[in-house]
Amino acid sequence: MHLGLKGKRALILGSSRGLGLGIARQLLVEGADVAICGRDKKIILNKASDLSNQLTNKIRGYELDLTKPSSVSNLIEVTKKDFGGFDIVVNNGGGPPPGAITEAELEIFEKHFRPMVLSQIEITNAFLIGMRQRKWGRVLIISSSGTVQPIAGLGISNTLRLSLVGWTKTLSAEVAADGVTVNVILPGRIHTSRVDQIDAAAADKQGTTIEEIIKASKATIPAGRYGTVEEFSNVATFLLSECASYVTGSLVRVDGGYIRSV
Repeated sequence: MHLGLKGKRALILGSSRGLGLGIARQLLVEGADVAICGRDKKIILNKASDLSNQLTNKIRGYELDLTKPSSVSNLIEVTKKDFGGFDIVVNNGGGPPPGAITEAELEIFEKHFRPMVLSQIEITNAFLIGMRQRKWGRVLIISSSGTVQPIAGLGISNTLRLSLVGWTKTLSAEVAADGVTVNVILPGRIHTSRVDQIDAAAADKQGTTIEEIIKASKATIPAGRYGTVEEFSNVATFLLSECASYVTGSLVRVDGGYIRSV
């Protein structure tokens, strides 16, 4: 299957590790030029250097802190100069700390609304005009299974991620005729450092071992295991490709059957 990604320009947020980095690698393999971003400038530049040593197409790393409007505007300005715009934008923001939603202060919701919602909308809007003019574009939101089946202990994440899902569905209808697709991809229990953090927090709260938490978690997944970053990024890359040109406004699950609703 020819994915038609050679020469496309892609911006991947939150791509110094985990799911974002996995997608960046897959897009590079398919011939796209890629910009990766992360809060730690040293780490993101090292990742970009490592990837450029493995592949010949364009890869650059940028410092980005989604909590700071100045950092967001700087990324938009600098990458426009370096890439001339993007055909693909993958939104990926870190989640808030776990905990009971009844114990969450309103200030915590406000603090995380900027990086999890507003900054991602701002970055997408900055490159959406060019996509519509060129009659080709892909916007993908990495969200969470918690937007369909709320995850206990992640109430703030469940709430804020749904805001972005509502924006995505609305946007998809407005830009579909311009050849731009907008989709949400829902990772289930994909083995990343974020999942390790959640498991560790659960173990601490329940006074048990991480091994027991993982065993219990896997028992809730019909596939009986955590997914891999590669499995997740394969589906994401397809959604960003020419082959998925008639898929838009969708929530696509990569969860091993974890979400039980139809």
